[in-house]
Amino acid sequence: MQIKNNSPLMKTKSLKPLTLTFVASGIWDTVAAVLYFFVIGSGRIIDNPPIDSFFAVFLGSFFLCFAYLQFLSAFNIKRYAFNVGCLIIGRSFYVIQLYAYMLFVSDFPSTFWFTGIIDGLFTILYLVFAFQGGLGTRELFLPKLMVEEK
Repeated sequence: MQIKNNSPLMKTKSLKPLTLTFVASGIWDTVAAVLYFFVIGSGRIIDNPPIDSFFAVFLGSFFLCFAYLQFLSAFNIKRYAFNVGCLIIGRSFYVIQLYAYMLFVSDFPSTFWFTGIIDGLFTILYLVFAFQGGLGTRELFLPKLMVEEK
């Protein structure tokens, strides 16, 4: 089958880089979950800033939920583009909050400075690859109504 240059298939942009980035950030969140389950928390290897082990496990469970969401959304990234938008908002908030605390709260440890860089990079990649793949802000930040047209 030959595809002509004026075919709509030739104008379709690839969302593969966004999909791969979403999977990679899901792996990153899985690593974070394992760290919060076993390494981070009061009386553990990383205990600065101090966090009760209950809350560390609680946070770890959220990271597993995020990872699961990213892995499954990656199978049909265009349909679940709203999930990408949610993670853009969430990761942006985390990065801003982390660096605000590190800069303006006295004695706040800089233990997790590198996570801000990684999450900031994922956020930038989400935006770049989403826009390059033809997604707009509406697809990223406003969910589609699931109403069948007659």
